[in-house]
Amino acid sequence: MEDSRKRRRKQKRTRFVLKTALIVSLIGLITVGSGVWYIYNQLNDTAAGAFQGLDRGNKSELRIEPVDVGKDNFSMLLLGSDHREGDSGGERTDTMMVATFNKDDRSIMLTSIPRDTYTEIVGHRSGEFYDKINHAHAFGGIDMTIDSVENLLDIPIDHYALVRFDGLVEIIDALEGITVDVTYEFDFKEKSRNVDFTFTEGPTKMNGEKALAYARERKSAAGGGDKGRGIRQQQVIEAIIDRAASFSSITRFNDVFDAVGNNIQMDLSFANILSLHGYASSISNIETHQLQTAGDRRLDNYGNSIWYEDVIEEDLVELQGTLKEHLGLESTAPSSTVQQN
Repeated sequence: MEDSRKRRRKQKRTRFVLKTALIVSLIGLITVGSGVWYIYNQLNDTAAGAFQGLDRGNKSELRIEPVDVGKDNFSMLLLGSDHREGDSGGERTDTMMVATFNKDDRSIMLTSIPRDTYTEIVGHRSGEFYDKINHAHAFGGIDMTIDSVENLLDIPIDHYALVRFDGLVEIIDALEGITVDVTYEFDFKEKSRNVDFTFTEGPTKMNGEKALAYARERKSAAGGGDKGRGIRQQQVIEAIIDRAASFSSITRFNDVFDAVGNNIQMDLSFANILSLHGYASSISNIETHQLQTAGDRRLDNYGNSIWYEDVIEEDLVELQGTLKEHLGLESTAPSSTVQQN
């Protein structure tokens, strides 16, 4: 009899524990669901506000068909500009990187192009016209920039995103800072932004202004000039991606989306962005490359003495092969094949 009562009490306790666990789980699911729905709607609005298509349409001239970012290998041109409201002259993109995505192993490669790279600016004036690649945007906007990068790397550029440096500060601050592994010690001062920073070697937590200073530094002897700056910019972008992927404060996401929406221009739709979820596991393992160049000072098209970075041909050919292989351009996949002339 006593054993029977004990069994009934045990069953009641078990049912109570299960019921409590079920209620807690339901509350958790509702809470998480609400957060996900909030983020979904915010991202939808942000993507719609940032979207700006290309004059060429939704397909590179080097493609037979438009790519599906959820199903095909694809490339994306990432541009950074320090152009500010009120600045005179055209907007030059001092940061230029190409991200390539491989659907089979869900890998991402990030290739930096030095801003002073001397190359053909496709479509500017009649005949062939050569200048620094970062001038392409000032001459003919995103479309001319994409055409010039395609011509240089001999691969299709399927999508693009442009971020202004002032916006980078807002985005990083909205993410509550990023951590970057500083590779050497240097001081950075800039009167126009009223900043004065000292950087020491090792992992460093940075707010937006400090991260921007790190990304732009190119004057110290150990910095490696524009080539070194390209590497530091890659570090900052990787740190932003890594921080965004792990950011968990739903209450601060509104600030993040506002910062992104106000300062980024791109041709990815909301559906495109959702299709990229398969690459989430690759964010912490991005392979990086840099176009190899050699510096030279000579006269420009207007008779001025200008510093250029000349492409090292054998390295360019090797890089082109690496990018083509990552994009699967040697294969015959219907929507991932380079158009043959």
